[in-house]
Amino acid sequence: LGPKLFVKPSSKSNRNLITNAISHCCLAGIVNNDVKNKVLEELARSSAKHFIILFRDAGLQYRGVYTYEPETEEVFKLIGTGPRYLNNRSLEKYYKYNSGSKSFSEITSTKHLSVSIDAIVPVSTVWKSSKPTAMRR
Repeated sequence: LGPKLFVKPSSKSNRNLITNAISHCCLAGIVNNDVKNKVLEELARSSAKHFIILFRDAGLQYRGVYTYEPETEEVFKLIGTGPRYLNNRSLEKYYKYNSGSKSFSEITSTKHLSVSIDAIVPVSTVWKSSKPTAMRR
């Protein structure tokens, strides 16, 4: 038949990068072993190609891992705490993971999700509880 003239572009996965970020940065250390192993297990089990880490705020405190679908720009929770679904309107900061320095650097040149984003910080209202708090006496 000969060579194919058109090959559908396959989206490159950031699974290894996110695995490294979880292991060496977000959940490093013995105290985080249980949580880290659960997260890495879920990452390995997922069929998604692109993953995004959710941080609590600019302090980069790990909250969860989400799957990202570039075609639909949808972000769904895989594991951790946080909303089940996120979109561009609910995000405040975007980060890229540098595997050499084992650190995250903020990307200020964009205000939307893409496959080059490795971690996100949602707007603070995402963390506000919808449950009424009981009054203390």
